[in-house]
Amino acid sequence: MAQELTIRGTGDPVKVRSPWAVALLPIVTFGIYHLVWWYRINRELRDYGYAKEQDLGQSPTSSLLALFPGFLILIPPLVSYWRGSRRLQTAAALAGKEPPNGWIALILYVLLPPAFFAYIQVSLNEIWARDADALPAGPAP
Repeated sequence: MAQELTIRGTGDPVKVRSPWAVALLPIVTFGIYHLVWWYRINRELRDYGYAKEQDLGQSPTSSLLALFPGFLILIPPLVSYWRGSRRLQTAAALAGKEPPNGWIALILYVLLPPAFFAYIQVSLNEIWARDADALPAGPAP
């Protein structure tokens, strides 16, 4: 189960997701989970960028459309993954964490894409652990 947090100083939600879920659920859902996940992490990075007054992407929808139906052209998904990885590296630097290694990401993407997606999620989880707060508790039922 994903833990919901908010970006510190804003009300924007983020999630700490299981890297295993990110790697394996796309197989079970025929890729639909991957599309939803890619949109959401790009939205989270955009919101984090707004909070830090840094450009970490403007349109998560464009990132999603680069994957589907962009895969038909082949190049748009590669560009989307490359730009998303760069945004993640910038976000990690803003959070004071060591950015994910681009060479490791490239090797994982080429050899075992689910491991690449898990690597991205682990890095995001570290950022959220550092720069996000738990959601306020709601009223008791």
